[in-house]
Amino acid sequence: MSKKKGDKKSKPGKKKENASLSAADLAPVITQTARSMRTVLSRSLAESGLYAGQDGVILMLSEEDGMTPGQLALRLGVKAPTMTRTIGRMEAQGFLERRADDADGRLTKVHLTEAGRQSVEQINRSVSECSERAAEGLSDKEIRTLLKLLKAVEQNLQVGLSED
Repeated sequence: MSKKKGDKKSKPGKKKENASLSAADLAPVITQTARSMRTVLSRSLAESGLYAGQDGVILMLSEEDGMTPGQLALRLGVKAPTMTRTIGRMEAQGFLERRADDADGRLTKVHLTEAGRQSVEQINRSVSECSERAAEGLSDKEIRTLLKLLKAVEQNLQVGLSED
């Protein structure tokens, strides 16, 4: 039996699988997807000596160098002790340095070293490669729709966080 022009290709099990999905599946699917993306990205970043989460610190400082550990923790959504440990590790690796603030010597600010600045290009390349891998097989329209939907989910969650 031949297909007529205009007949859609049927993917076995696809419609049945999607029909059983509901809002209750959002958290586990998004969590697992984020975990998988983070794993792929971490493996790529490890080649340049960076560990999970350190890329965010470097990218944040590349936009605004000289932030306090507290500012970094707040912007990256981590607790201050976690940020302090991360900064210490990255300082030992040569990516960052802590210096007293010029205007207020009581404040310590975190700055990128030359090695930290040089890692920005590798981080951006790794993020781009990871994103392209995640989007394989998706059309530009599907990618735009996915991004729009994920931003809406994020906005819904942020509203809930601000009400807590």
